[in-house]
Amino acid sequence: MNDIFSLIMVSKQKNELENILEINQYTCNFGLSLNEQEVMRLLRHRVSCLKEQKRVEFEGGILELLIKEFCNSAYIYQDNYVQTLEALQEIFYICKNESLDELSDDAILQFMRKRFEGKCQGDLDYLEQICLEDLCRPVRFAESELLGGVEDEE
Repeated sequence: MNDIFSLIMVSKQKNELENILEINQYTCNFGLSLNEQEVMRLLRHRVSCLKEQKRVEFEGGILELLIKEFCNSAYIYQDNYVQTLEALQEIFYICKNESLDELSDDAILQFMRKRFEGKCQGDLDYLEQICLEDLCRPVRFAESELLGGVEDEE
C-alpha cells in the first residue's frame, strides 16, 4: 500500500513540475523563468508550508496560481523570483488558516496581489502583516462574535 502511495506522489510531483515549467512560456514575457531545480525547491517548500500550517491539499497546490497572479509584478525580478514565491506560498497558507478557510483561494490571491503592488510596495513581511490584519481579522472577529452570541444564549 505504501508503494502505491509513493508512486502516486511521484507521478503527481512530476505532473506539477511539468505544468510549472510550461508556465515559463508565459512568465518569460516578464523576464522570469524557473528551472527544474528551482521548481523542485518550490514544491518541497510547499510541502514544508503545508506541514507547518497543518494543511492537506488533494489537488494541485497554489504555486501555479501564485506564479500567474504575480509574474508581472513591478517588484519581482529573476534574482528574487524563487524567494518571493516561497514567501508568497507561506503567506497564502497562513492566510488560509487564519481566515478559517472562509475565503476562497481567488479572494486571498487577489487581496495579496493588490496589497503587494500597492500598500506593501513589494515588502513581503508587510504583506503578511496586512493579510493577517486586513483580510483575516474580520473573518475571525465575525466568527468569535458568532460564538460569543451562542454562548450568551445558553
